[in-house]
Amino acid sequence: MPEFGSFCLLLALILTLYNFVVGGFALWGATPGGVRATGIPKSRWNRLGETARRAGIASFVALCCAAFALVWAALTNDFFVEYIRAHSNIALNPAYKFAAMWSGQEGSLLLWAWLLGAYGFVVRARHRVDVRLSAFASVILAAIQVFFLLLLVVAAPPFSIAPGPVAADGAGLNVLLQYPEMVIHPPMLYLGYVGFSVPFAFALGALMMRYPGEKWIHITRRWTMVTWLFLTCGIFLGAHWAYSVLGWGGYWGWDPVENASLMPWLTGTAFLHSVMMQEKRGMMKSWNVWLIFSTFLLTILGTLLTRSGIISSVHAFAESSIGTWFYTFIVIAFLVCLLTFILRRDHLKSENKLESLVSRESSFLFNNMILLAACVTVLFGTLFPLISEAVTGSKVTTGAAYYNRVNIPIGLFLLFLTGIGPLLAWRSTTLRSIRRNFVLPSIAMAATAVVLTIAGLRPWNDGDDMESTFFSLIAFTLAAGVITAIVEEFTRGRNVVYTQIRDVHFASWFLNFIPRRTVAVGLLILRNTRRYGGYIIHFGIVVMFIGIAGGAFNQAREMEMSYGDTLSIGPYRLINAGNTQDSKPEYDTDYARLDVYKNGKYITQLAPEKRTYFAGTDHEQSSTIVALHSTAQADLYTVFEGRNPDSGIPIIKIFLNPLIAWIWIGVVIVVMGTFIALVPNLVRSPARVRQEDSVAVLGAASDVAKVPHA
Repeated sequence: MPEFGSFCLLLALILTLYNFVVGGFALWGATPGGVRATGIPKSRWNRLGETARRAGIASFVALCCAAFALVWAALTNDFFVEYIRAHSNIALNPAYKFAAMWSGQEGSLLLWAWLLGAYGFVVRARHRVDVRLSAFASVILAAIQVFFLLLLVVAAPPFSIAPGPVAADGAGLNVLLQYPEMVIHPPMLYLGYVGFSVPFAFALGALMMRYPGEKWIHITRRWTMVTWLFLTCGIFLGAHWAYSVLGWGGYWGWDPVENASLMPWLTGTAFLHSVMMQEKRGMMKSWNVWLIFSTFLLTILGTLLTRSGIISSVHAFAESSIGTWFYTFIVIAFLVCLLTFILRRDHLKSENKLESLVSRESSFLFNNMILLAACVTVLFGTLFPLISEAVTGSKVTTGAAYYNRVNIPIGLFLLFLTGIGPLLAWRSTTLRSIRRNFVLPSIAMAATAVVLTIAGLRPWNDGDDMESTFFSLIAFTLAAGVITAIVEEFTRGRNVVYTQIRDVHFASWFLNFIPRRTVAVGLLILRNTRRYGGYIIHFGIVVMFIGIAGGAFNQAREMEMSYGDTLSIGPYRLINAGNTQDSKPEYDTDYARLDVYKNGKYITQLAPEKRTYFAGTDHEQSSTIVALHSTAQADLYTVFEGRNPDSGIPIIKIFLNPLIAWIWIGVVIVVMGTFIALVPNLVRSPARVRQEDSVAVLGAASDVAKVPHA
């Protein structure tokens, strides 16, 4: 199987090289200049380009075979392969054996190449959407793929043979990765990382061929949104894993690898907002091109940070020589982007100019500036150890305090823009419109601030925590205003639609039991899925901000707890009901049973664990299993930290984290909103709802009879 896998990788490299070289040559030959220079008809060049496209499709098949070979080696315990010996063992759960594919450097690079091949396969299969532009994108994707396949064939082969005799068992998977979310988190994150290659390829190809208009944006809009969704889910699955497994009570530590995933998310978010300016007003064309260029380059930089070992991180792989490969690729990719932009910058002239600072255009511009400011601060903090070492000779790392101090105000301003942007008109907003649109949100903000202050949220009384409490008060206040603005937008649209359908009688009996105002909301969303899906995404982001703001009120306590001991935190009281040790085939476990009472009433029992793994490993590995009681109000988070070496008494640490569940709820809302925004408009927007529109909105199979109510 290792020989088969290595052969498939080499075959994929040859096919991809053919796709890149021959495809690029065919694109040049099919131009008027190429036809004149060679004397070969354009039709023959197009046929040659078709062979390159098919070679790209065949390379994906070869990559599928290589990926299958590695997974099969893991599932069959083929410790003849060094990668399998290092990242799997006989006793490992089959799901984690499958996940071993991306648990190490070589396997994760193969996953990257396979996903890039899958995206490229879809682009090449749908090439008739725009044959020439798709051909450019195919060649650019092939160029990226050549780099990763060269890594897999030359620098980091996943099928290298283990030295010496075949091992009886493997070293096993890192115990921290033996968690259900880690079977999903890395592929989801990679789907986002790799997916940004597609809009990058289309943008660069459109610029190279002086593609007219904004059609490339229309072609790639759903690509970008799907990719952004994958990256969003990947980031928050990782955050939830860190929260549930690492036992430190938090979900985001500003680790360099965490930052590496956040940076392309920030620029990708800016791009999704900014392209609307180009679509509607023909503005910010150069800006948009560089946003997608930067997003792609940041995904490669993130991969470099994870795999080169140049930055210390609990998530990074060990230091390796492939960093030089990534440096070279990033430099080449940047130079290609810069040269193409210089040669084609006259093609990116804006058709309109910003007419007013109080307009939808200006809100998008400020939104972009804030997102980029956040990205730059994160990038600077991440690379600061390298900068300080180059300047002073010693590495100086940046901690969470730096990121929080800089990014919290940026985040609050972004939250403010999230609410204000949709209330502004294109080109210019009148004073009358401002008064009409901002009255209710302003009242909501003022009322929220007053209520929270009366309830006890007074930063001036919190001493050392004054700053964090103040920022939380601002966040809650802004969140109330933004939510009110979003609800107001839905209410206005719903009322318009309601007047059109209030007298409609539906032939399907069950539809007549649905309140007309509910029907109006559904019709409103499906008439403009992109707009109202975007509002739902904004609502989800606001909910996440509420959860994040709750972090200012986190509490923590730690103590040794023998049988019968009590620990109190907030409204909770925990009593140690017993400590137990047990042995499993893969690990020994030590855990406490904690009875939980809230305001004197028994709620539940939590059992935090400390596991020591030994099966298939060269040395013991410890893992913390957090026990969690989660409500909308707060999370009670318990950790078994071990036993006092002198007394043998368990050490229990308790965190009380208010509102943290709202972060995960907000992510679910964002996912729902993105799905809605991805759906094409299902209903036209005529002056009066037609019969077929009502059927389309409500999914009725029967016709609609428009009969006034008696």
